[in-house]
Amino acid sequence: MTRTAIITGAARGIGLAITRAFLADGWSVAPLDIDGETLAVTEAELGAGDRALAIECDVSDAAGVASAVQRITGRFGRIDALVNNAGIADFKPVLETELETWNRIMAVNLTGPFICTNAVAPVMMDGGEGGAVVNITSISGVRASALRVAYGTSKAALAHLTRQQAAELGNRGIRVNAVAPGPVETAMAKKVHTAEIRADYHDAIPLNRYGLEEEIASAVLFLCGDQAGYVNGQILAVDGGFQATGIGLPTLRRDGY
Repeated sequence: MTRTAIITGAARGIGLAITRAFLADGWSVAPLDIDGETLAVTEAELGAGDRALAIECDVSDAAGVASAVQRITGRFGRIDALVNNAGIADFKPVLETELETWNRIMAVNLTGPFICTNAVAPVMMDGGEGGAVVNITSISGVRASALRVAYGTSKAALAHLTRQQAAELGNRGIRVNAVAPGPVETAMAKKVHTAEIRADYHDAIPLNRYGLEEEIASAVLFLCGDQAGYVNGQILAVDGGFQATGIGLPTLRRDGY
C-alpha cells in the first residue's frame, strides 16, 4: 500500500517543496495550511489527483487538527509520516515584542507540532508499522541573533520537544527527528534580504551560498524513509556549514583557499 505523509505549512515555500518531494517518491500526501485560498491553488498545480488531499487547518487548533487527521485516515487508511513545517515569525527587538505576538508564535511553532504529533501518533501505532515525524526547527534555535526572541526561542524549544518525543515514541515504532535549515533561498528571503545581508551570510557559510528549498526537502524525505531506520532524536542542520563554523570565513573565502 502507498505510504502517506502529512505536511503542515505546505501551501508555499519549503513546505511545498517537501510536498513535491514526497509525491515524486511515490507517497500520497496531505498538505495542510491555514491559508486555504493559496492551498487550493497549490493543490491544483500539484496535479496529483487521488494521491493528494489538501486541508485548510490551523495547527494550533487541536479540534481542527483532529478533524484533519480523521479525514486523512478516512481517505488513505494510514499515516506513515508527519512533517511539522508550519511556522510564523515576527522580527522585533526583545523589548518591543508584544505578549500577543510571543503567544501566537509559540502556539504555531511549538504547540502546533505537539498537537499534530499527538493526533497522528495513535494512527501510526494502530497500523502496527509505526512511522516517522520530522519537525522543522531552524538555525535560529541554535544560535541567537537580534530581532528573533520569540522565533528563535520557539525553535530552540521545538528541538528539545523533538528529543522528548523521540525518547517516548521510539519504543512505539515512531522515530522523531528534526531538520534545522540555515539561510534558504525562499521567496521571503529574496524579498527582504538586502545585498548586505546576503554578503554577510555568504561570508559565514563555508559553502558560500544559500540553501535551496529542494535541499531541505531531500533531508526531510531521507529522515522519513527506510534508510534512516535507526536515526532517532537527531537535529540535522542543513545549513552549508553555518553552525559548524561559529564565525565567518571571509579571508579564507576571498583568498580562494
